[in-house]
Amino acid sequence: MPSPFHFIPNKPFSTYNPLKDGQFNHLPIIIDKFLSLLQGSSKNLDWVKSIHAQLITNSLSNDQFVATKLVKAYSDLGSLEAARYVFDQFLQPKGLLCNAMLGGYLQNGQHRETLDLFGLMTFRNLEVNSCSCTFALKACASSLNYEMGMDIIRRAVEKGMEKNRFVGSSMISFLLKFDKIGEAQRVFDRMPDRDVVCWNSIIGGYVQAGCFDVAFELFFEMQSSRTKPSPITMTSLIQACGGIGDLKLGKCLHGCVLGLGMGNDILVLTSFVDMYCKIGDMDSARQVFQKMPTRNLVSWNAMISGCVRNGLVGESFDLFHKLVRSGCGFDLATIVSLLQGCSKTANLEIGKILHGCAIRSFDSNLILSTAIVDLYSKCGSLKQAIYVFNRMKDRNVITWTAMLVGLAQNGHAEDALTLFAQMQEEGIAANSVTLVSLVHCCSHLGSLKRGRSIHAHVLRSGFAFDVVSMTALVDMYAKCGKINLAERIFSNGSISKDVVLWNSMITGYGMHGHGYQAVSIYHKMMEEGINPNQTTFLSLLSACSHSKLVEQGISLFYSMERDHNIRPTEKHYACLVDLLSRAGRFKEAQALIEKMPFQPDTAVLEALLSGCRTHKEIDLGIQTADKLLSLDPMNPGIYIMLSNIYGEARRWEKVDYIRSLMRKHGLKKTPGYSLIEVGNQVHAFFAGDDSHPKWEEIHHFLGSLRSAVEASGYVPDTSCVLRDVDEQMKVRLLWGHSERLAIAFGLLTTAAGSLIRITKNLRVCRDCHIVSKYISKIVNREIIVRDANRFHHFSNGGCSCGDYW
Repeated sequence: MPSPFHFIPNKPFSTYNPLKDGQFNHLPIIIDKFLSLLQGSSKNLDWVKSIHAQLITNSLSNDQFVATKLVKAYSDLGSLEAARYVFDQFLQPKGLLCNAMLGGYLQNGQHRETLDLFGLMTFRNLEVNSCSCTFALKACASSLNYEMGMDIIRRAVEKGMEKNRFVGSSMISFLLKFDKIGEAQRVFDRMPDRDVVCWNSIIGGYVQAGCFDVAFELFFEMQSSRTKPSPITMTSLIQACGGIGDLKLGKCLHGCVLGLGMGNDILVLTSFVDMYCKIGDMDSARQVFQKMPTRNLVSWNAMISGCVRNGLVGESFDLFHKLVRSGCGFDLATIVSLLQGCSKTANLEIGKILHGCAIRSFDSNLILSTAIVDLYSKCGSLKQAIYVFNRMKDRNVITWTAMLVGLAQNGHAEDALTLFAQMQEEGIAANSVTLVSLVHCCSHLGSLKRGRSIHAHVLRSGFAFDVVSMTALVDMYAKCGKINLAERIFSNGSISKDVVLWNSMITGYGMHGHGYQAVSIYHKMMEEGINPNQTTFLSLLSACSHSKLVEQGISLFYSMERDHNIRPTEKHYACLVDLLSRAGRFKEAQALIEKMPFQPDTAVLEALLSGCRTHKEIDLGIQTADKLLSLDPMNPGIYIMLSNIYGEARRWEKVDYIRSLMRKHGLKKTPGYSLIEVGNQVHAFFAGDDSHPKWEEIHHFLGSLRSAVEASGYVPDTSCVLRDVDEQMKVRLLWGHSERLAIAFGLLTTAAGSLIRITKNLRVCRDCHIVSKYISKIVNREIIVRDANRFHHFSNGGCSCGDYW
């Protein structure tokens, strides 16, 4: 690069004295020359320093106008120490110089230094003008300094600066940053002169606040004021269309953009790609993306993330390969989107490759680490997820929630609740997703006490009337045996048109055997104009099945396609087969399977097999099991069901053969367990379990209960014990069942007359069902057992299921 002083003819510039040498005795001309040199030095720090040295040598550096240009030049190159050195040479810097320094700090992200300098200006009564306030307000917005920002606004209002369009725009942006949309609107309304920046600020603010209708109203008002919209205006409105999810409005806006001549603007086109992806119109998104005259990395990322959001994970990786080949490179946002795609598809192998790529290419980052925690959690690799989580220096609510959800979804509900306690200790406020996940944990454990505690958190956090939260709470109270509380939550939200909430209430009634109430809620739902979906009918058919409402269930099944244009899936057919098989109507169940528009899957055949076991249809059960094993030879549940059918037929050689097949395939029976919550702890019991600290007391108390129920007329149903042992051993095995251990422990450790709640992972056997009825009458306690199928409310010698389950 040539010297900045190549215009000097014969001697070094330092030898010239502008006050003595006749050649340079016109000072303004010299300063203009230096300023033009500074303007051409914007990309070279050495050049600026060279000019600065010559200014000092020639006694020109004490001119504040020159100093302002130097501060600007140094700031543009990120050399803030040098800029501040120039600034500090003046005891009484003028407004122009102060603003140059403020602007330098701001453009380099030094928000604290910007505000410190602004404070110094006010303390020393230096000139504070509209430009100074604009810079300071921007720094307050970026650093979330609300108090100082409001102080600056008060100062600006006192001096009448709020009518200045630059200060006004900054005030609007600041207020919107803190969700003060009403105050921002008042500032906007008082502005006599509004340029496109002012309009963009207020329109963008309403879009960020989710007030999309108001944003469009302001846009129409902007058009009436004859202010021409800019690409930023249209980008905000496009974002609003994506938020509304209105494809027709989005298409209209697209036409408007083309009419305004912005059809080739990369920012606008990228926004359209994002909008179409959010609405789900991937064909339009592809069309816009493919026709873009130029694409930047943001454009590629919008298309890649859109594919992931819409479940087109394979296409997102195809785009990534094209991106790499295009030479654009990739950034953190690209990797995070692809990691989310791997999470959705549980593709651990590719996810690990991306994790390695991220480690090599990027520094540790909160968003990246959270995506990695979510990936490993969704893929069931909890050790890796916990390892990444524990190594994170900074964790926000999204990170904690990803880990909590991972634990909950992988069957570690107790650990998730423990982690939530740790999250509270660290002062992290839960969001709605966190709390909903915790509600589901309580549902899984059947932990009513902790469920109520999480409900209190929901109320305190302001999510009580959020539809997702209400749906989770309805489900939790129903699964914890409190159907009346589920009804109360539902009644608070029943004005909602969200079908998921209504489905949750129908499901709750179904699992408690309240089939009539489930059907009644469905009819009320129809009266409210809420359209049912596939899940609605799955819940209804299940409710009818558990309540012996066979004819109603059949009628609902055939109404799906006839009245609602909902084609039944394999799951709906499985529910109807279960309904018929449970009622012993096997001919109808078989006829239905033969008429199905597709080959029966495992769910359909398992429903038929379950009915065969209940009604001891041995031959049909064996035929069904054989078909099931050909479809799913590695499912231990099918072997267990077939073994039980042979066991009930006392064909022990077949039982031994089935069990040998399981051993050969390395399959194990899922152990039965029962959970009971006492105090703040959930206790787990397994069949024949003697590991509990109070085992001796439980065993002794069980002996007393056995004597009492036998004295009341109980006769053991040993047909439930499907093992080739003598009757005495069968009775002994029955009294070691997990639910009996849990009931005994509950009676020992809870107050007389209080409710006993048990959660069991398998179906309650017939003998335990009989014993539980006897115990409820003898101890005069209500006992609620939630098994794998439904709830049983034992009270005064009876059960809510009517012995039909």
